[in-house]
Amino acid sequence: MQPEQTVPRLQSTRSVSSAFTCAISLARGFEGAGSARTETAFSVTLWRRPSADPSYGRRSVRRKVPPTHARLSGQSQEEARHVAICGGGSFGSAMAFALANNGHQVVLLVRRAEVAETINKERTNPRYTALVPGFRFPKLVRATTDPEDALKGCWLCVHAVPVQASRAFLVESVRPNLVPGTPILSTSKGIEVSTGNFMYEIFDDVFGKERPVPCMFLSGPSFAHEMLADLPAAVVLASHDAAACASIAAAISSPALKVFRSSDVVGVEICGAVKNVIALAAGICEGLGLGMNATAALVTRGCSEMRRLARSFGARPVTVAGLSGVGDTFMTCFGTSSRNRTVGYRLGQGETLAHILETSSQVAEGVPTAKAVASLIERQFPHLNPMRRALKFPILLGVIDVLENRQSPREKLEEWMDRKARIED
Repeated sequence: MQPEQTVPRLQSTRSVSSAFTCAISLARGFEGAGSARTETAFSVTLWRRPSADPSYGRRSVRRKVPPTHARLSGQSQEEARHVAICGGGSFGSAMAFALANNGHQVVLLVRRAEVAETINKERTNPRYTALVPGFRFPKLVRATTDPEDALKGCWLCVHAVPVQASRAFLVESVRPNLVPGTPILSTSKGIEVSTGNFMYEIFDDVFGKERPVPCMFLSGPSFAHEMLADLPAAVVLASHDAAACASIAAAISSPALKVFRSSDVVGVEICGAVKNVIALAAGICEGLGLGMNATAALVTRGCSEMRRLARSFGARPVTVAGLSGVGDTFMTCFGTSSRNRTVGYRLGQGETLAHILETSSQVAEGVPTAKAVASLIERQFPHLNPMRRALKFPILLGVIDVLENRQSPREKLEEWMDRKARIED
């Protein structure tokens, strides 16, 4: 009998002893673009730094701002100097690292002066970069607490602030300082609880139709700590402005970050919000010790509910089946680093939501989003009574029952499993 062979797991590009190339053929260059679809192929090259090289990751060389990017913001090449990243959390830090490694000067806007000082002097953000030993920001990254300092002269504004705090931040800090016409790229995923608005609707409210701002929305499977370790990832950038989307996608793409494009903004936004709620349910299932069979079944049925809700908004099926839909959902539901899965897991283990939130160091958007999704379903399906809505969306509506203590996690899981089987849809 042959001994069982195991394949070692790749932990980091920095642990790879030699360079290698992963050739990936991609059939869609513009996800969900219909007749505008193009075919492309590319190679992703991963390498580790020589042990004698004290620098971290790829060597970043300052790029001159391309004229196209400067024109998007209505500024000259001399005026448009850098990328501003609003939010010094895990994903804001990851975007700063990725953009600087791609040769762009980055100014990271953070809340606390001590965080800015640590980033500028020690080249690290300990609260969010601790999972990557030896991490250092490239020299092209600078941190500040002054919105004017960060936003004046930027040719791109990356918004990496939690959804529930986004409206106030945009009104107070971004709108007064951002040059009109400067593109905004949002990495925030969720729904504003107080209004039921997605991020694209918040941007419309804040900036208004009289001051058009090219807005883009980045989504897809992308754990921040893996991006900080320079591991490869693929995401999708959605915008109604095809020219701006193509220009920004080209600017932020790199050997470690492939950026696809889409015009299905609402589809990408819905998927980015709903997947966090499904991850809560997956975590609950795992926390109860029900096994991978049950968890996989629950996640799959959750994706069916995502598709049903997205379709009611006119979203494209390819978006739900793509990076921002099932791709991000799989990572968030099964990745051990997922904040929303962790909250669900702890609920399944018997902890209270209040204690979980009190002891969590990072924001789990799925918690406020679950309530917003329940309201969204009610608004989208007013012709259905509550019982019929619960039959169509048992997982998305069931999570809020657990969060608001109307049912225990085990009671809710047993209710899901007790439902009569029907034709799969």
